[in-house]
Parts: sequence; structure tokens; C-alpha cells
Amino acid sequence: MANKKIDKKHKVTYKKSGVSIENADKLIDKIKPIAKKTCDKNVMGNIGGFGAMYDISKFKHKNPVLVSGTDGVGTKLKIAIKMNKLDEIGIDLVAMCVNDIISQGAKPLFFLDYYATGKLNTDSSFQVIKGIATGCKLSKMSLIGGETAEMPKLYKKNDFDIAGFCVGIAEKSKLLPKVNINKNDCVIGIKSSGLHSNGYSLINHMLDQKKIKLKEKIGSSFLGKQLIKPTKIYTEILNIPSFEKIKAIANITGGGLTENIPRVLPKNKAALIDFKKIKMPKIFKYIQEKGNIDNREMLKVLNCGIGITLIVSKKETMNIIKELKKIKMDAFIIGDIIDTNSKPLVKYINI
Repeated sequence: MANKKIDKKHKVTYKKSGVSIENADKLIDKIKPIAKKTCDKNVMGNIGGFGAMYDISKFKHKNPVLVSGTDGVGTKLKIAIKMNKLDEIGIDLVAMCVNDIISQGAKPLFFLDYYATGKLNTDSSFQVIKGIATGCKLSKMSLIGGETAEMPKLYKKNDFDIAGFCVGIAEKSKLLPKVNINKNDCVIGIKSSGLHSNGYSLINHMLDQKKIKLKEKIGSSFLGKQLIKPTKIYTEILNIPSFEKIKAIANITGGGLTENIPRVLPKNKAALIDFKKIKMPKIFKYIQEKGNIDNREMLKVLNCGIGITLIVSKKETMNIIKELKKIKMDAFIIGDIIDTNSKPLVKYINI
């Protein structure tokens, strides 16, 4: 068969496939200075290397343990995109990862992000990553690397997703939860900043069904604004004077109080939570009323105003609450620990 003549006018290029290396390079150049501002003296190298490096040799741990976590922000992204407000969703991403590792008693060290999209918009992606840098500053950790992937055949043009990866350090003997969780220990709830980043499939379903509207006012502000309020970062808990008296921390993430508190309980122990003490904020009551959602479903899907919980001995409870209030964390007793013959669980009263 004779060779076909090559049509020079129809050369195949990466750009024609929908991927722009030039745009990715521009984004990296914009990211470098904001990432550098988050970096501490233990970061080795610069963004752009094949791997990110962090020196842990200067940490004075006898038996150091690295604690890692990864997460995303789920369908909260849909609402942020609808509202064209992308500069804070990165804070959510950091918070979702950081609040998990501090629940094991680890100090956050560094963070990496993954940004995937159908077509790279450097302005939008920069807004997201700038928010990630802000979250890292709030967490007192370094943004040391990441990946931006442009995949036109996998994502629609304006769609994107983000994931985060966090690493922290802890002394092995001080890891949480501790084994000495006993009957009559208290469960302290610390107020959330809102819905955080869980339960948004329910929220988006309600929006699609027109049961709720982004432009509807709840209290003094619109629902949409409240829905994209960033997840609170709880790193400062690690610095309270009585931190070592805390027996367990549970991040109230996907699964609400019902599913997350049992994750830190030993066998034959349960948490008895008084529903009246949770004090659900207006936004949760609004969602509950509009969706005709029962209390148990609310407690299993949403945080209901409690972003994180601590388990402490009864005699330490009031002192720890005072210390938390000094760092502007609204904390209060929501229940206590009881014996059970079943697997760890949450039981409710006054529900």
C-alpha cells in the first residue's frame, strides 16, 4: 500500500486535545508565592519538584508517629460554583483533612492538594488554591505541593473536583483515643461554623426539589451565604494547657454525631447524648422544617451545630471548657459515657 501524504495543516497537538500546558504553567507561577508564605523552615525544596520534602529531624519526639488523612469537600462544590464564590472552598478542603488528624492528637505539618478539571480556568483554580493556602495558614502548616490535572474527556468544561492530603506528627504514647475512657466521663461539644462540608447531597437534593432556595433569608443572611461558610479548623485545641487530659476527640464529619462518636469509643461503652443540649442553630432548624426531616436523620446526616466533640473525665470538664472559651471555641457538655453490652454507639435522650 502506498504511503498516504501527510496533511501538515492537521497536525495533532496536546492543545487540540483540550489540554493547555501553558495555562498550567501560568497557574503554577501564580501559586508559588502564596504557597511559599505558608512554608515553615522544615520545608525542603520548592514547588515544582518531582516530590515535596519536609524535614522532621528537629522535632523532639521520642517515638514519633506520622498521622495522615485525605478528604474532599463533596457536593458543597456545586453550591460554591452556583454562587461564583470559590475563594473559601479551599479552606473547607484543608479543614476536612486537618480536623481528622487532630482527632488522633497529631499536629499538622504539611498539606498537598489535587485539582482536576475539564478545562483549566486559571482564575477560578487560583481562587480555590488561594483558599487552600489560607486554610494552611489557619492550621499553622505548610502547603508544599499538589497536582493540577486537565481532563477534557472526563469532566465537563466547567466542572472540577478537589482533594487534599494532610500529614501530621504525634508522640506515640500520646495518640488519641486513649484506652481509659470510663463510665461517667463527659462528652463536650464544640460549636461548628455551620454545615461544614457534609450532608450536601441532601442539601442539593432539596435545592433541586425547590424545597429550599439560596436567596431565602435565614436570620440576618441568605441561605446560600450560610451554606458556603467555611468549615471551622480546630487546630488550636492542641495548644490548650490541659490538652493531655483529653481522652478522645471525634470530628463530626460524614455520619454526624451518630456515626462519628462511636469511632473513638472502646468496647462496651456508649455515649448518651441529651438532644436538648445540642442547641441546633437556625439554619439546621430551617433545613429540618423544609425537608420534614426527623431528629434522628438530622443527627446522622448533619453536624447539627456540633463540629467536634471531646471526651474528658468529669472532674476536668469545666476547666477544659474554660480553656476552650479562652481560644474562642464555644464548648458545652452534651452528654456522658455509659456502659453498654453492644458495640460502641450513641444513644439519645429528650429526642
